[in-house]
Amino acid sequence: MAKYKVNEIFYSIQGEGRHAGRAAIFVRFSGCNLKCPFCDTDFKKYEEMGAIDILNKIQLLSPDCKFVVFTGGEPTLQVDEELTTLLQNWGYYIAVETNGTHLLPQGIDWITCSPKKAFVETQAAVVIPHANELKLVFDDKHPVDCCHLKADYLYLQPCDTGNDEQNAIIMKHCIEYTKQHPEWQLSLQTHKIIGIQ
Repeated sequence: MAKYKVNEIFYSIQGEGRHAGRAAIFVRFSGCNLKCPFCDTDFKKYEEMGAIDILNKIQLLSPDCKFVVFTGGEPTLQVDEELTTLLQNWGYYIAVETNGTHLLPQGIDWITCSPKKAFVETQAAVVIPHANELKLVFDDKHPVDCCHLKADYLYLQPCDTGNDEQNAIIMKHCIEYTKQHPEWQLSLQTHKIIGIQ
């Protein structure tokens, strides 16, 4: 039985992308193969859990919510078919938020890919062939690049720099870019706006 390094498991509302506003149980895995300058996850903190432990925690948080989001860090470094099969057998719909640098196991229902090649010096090429949604971080410095990834939905998400003045400028320019390129949609981090995890 595999053990997974889990940073946290919590019940909240999906704040971003196509499923924004939907109740979700988030399983945040510790560790990432990239070091993005805007990352806000503490990877030093984690608990080793088996697949059954994760399922039990999910069921404890909400017996009714069947939407699970694997996030990180980079969840594809750990998520495997043992975990996805178990959750699907219990009726869960599984979404993953990935940087796209590793292939995904079977059993993922929804793929959100957020490439980070523009923000890191290490190898960050996208290797997955398709995603349900492509979510690019818009920082007003790097060009908007699809990374040749096929996706059903295209989202631009203004980068949260931690500086309100800079964030306002990025937001304005992101909105203007979206208006000029209507194939893209604006994705806001609504969980930050309304003050929830």
